[in-house]
Amino acid sequence: MKVTQLSIDTLQRAQERFEETLEQMSVADANTMPEPLIKSVTWLIWHTARELDYQLSGLNNTEPLWISAGWTEKFALDLPDDTEDWRHTPEEAEKVVVTDKQLLLDYLTASVEFSISYLEALDEASLSDVIDTSWTPAVTRQVRVVSAIDDAVMHSGQAVYTRRLVIGK
Repeated sequence: MKVTQLSIDTLQRAQERFEETLEQMSVADANTMPEPLIKSVTWLIWHTARELDYQLSGLNNTEPLWISAGWTEKFALDLPDDTEDWRHTPEEAEKVVVTDKQLLLDYLTASVEFSISYLEALDEASLSDVIDTSWTPAVTRQVRVVSAIDDAVMHSGQAVYTRRLVIGK
């Protein structure tokens, strides 16, 4: 088995957790931020899809799906395309609202499928390649992949917690 298969399996579990969480919520519930510093399930799914999209498209030297596949128009958020969503204030996070849960699921699915395709094609010898020297220590391809997938796992757990705060189960 390729080592990247572990990353794929982990990512798919996070996706399943997001899907199960969103299935149990109404659109209004998914858009709810239960506390000022607790982001909505909508934001958590959108951010995770963007994180995977942007981080792995950067490794793949391709334009993010957010732009190339027209997700920016489909979501039509009151935020710039280059928004640094990992730094969103509560006011910025509140702008991530949808009227259709399927839109969130479709973008998440597209980002996960893109990530899986990237990982399946990845030459594992390239995992040790240094891809960003602006950090100390320098960031390797493996560190970036693990970071993106870890973010997905973390946020999928947060989505479960947020759902429990919003709808009580």
